[in-house]
Amino acid sequence: MKISLAPINYCWEKTAVDDFYQQATQSRIDTIYLGETVCSRRRLLKFNDYIELATMLNAHGKNVILSTMALIEAQSELTELKKYVDNGEFSIEANDMAAIQIAQQANLPFICGPSINNYNRASLDILHKMGMSRFVMPFELSKAWLDTVLNHPNRPGFEVEVTGYGYIPLAHSARCFTAKHFGLSKDNCETICRQHPKGILAQTQEQQSLLRLNGIQTQSAAHLDLTSEIADMIAMGVNFFRVSPNDIHDIKRADELVSLISHLKNHSDEADNKTTSSNVNACNGYWFGQAGLQQV
Repeated sequence: MKISLAPINYCWEKTAVDDFYQQATQSRIDTIYLGETVCSRRRLLKFNDYIELATMLNAHGKNVILSTMALIEAQSELTELKKYVDNGEFSIEANDMAAIQIAQQANLPFICGPSINNYNRASLDILHKMGMSRFVMPFELSKAWLDTVLNHPNRPGFEVEVTGYGYIPLAHSARCFTAKHFGLSKDNCETICRQHPKGILAQTQEQQSLLRLNGIQTQSAAHLDLTSEIADMIAMGVNFFRVSPNDIHDIKRADELVSLISHLKNHSDEADNKTTSSNVNACNGYWFGQAGLQQV
């Protein structure tokens, strides 16, 4: 198993993004996804900026994948998507079926992102025939579900990646909740989300943390942490453990997980390789087939 770093979900200033990936070059993270996946109105970094970052990371030995938008809504976004597919050097993570179709037409192998609904092995096998080389499991599915995929009579010909650390993107909407929160329309949002680099926490009337608003994306308020399940994932045959960053310190956390995986592989005979999360706001319910916000 290897560690992968998911694309940044939030609207960060360009200097912050540059600093983040400069620090990533010094890490032992194997695979890095980058690109704007949430909202095309976030134009702080453009296509050429991402290509420059990808080239820089690749020169430092990182496997780089360009991630595409999760919700294609306009012709301009489709045009931008084609630029990613036609980049000529890097693979793409398809987060919308339009990306899969365009990648297939271009005979470009693709990684199927977590925002595409894949709920059975038959559909995954079809996507594999269309060019899917890796599959990122949707967030709400469980270990038991993944077991049925991996223990199918025929082992999958594609790699499997599980998001194990970060806030969970639960939904994408045509509406922007951050703009709405500030009384702005989506078309004139003033990129207000750049003022909230970790999203906006939404609470219940009882002051309990419930959701995190990030533009058109609704995230969990609880922080997913499947670190304790890494040993089981290695045994199952999961290829990548994905870290979804919300600040620059997550690079250090990802580096620590590289060390943990190495330790587990070298000490597989230890009676208990489990680790526990110290985060009081942690959750792991989906992995165990329970409510996602629960910590089992």
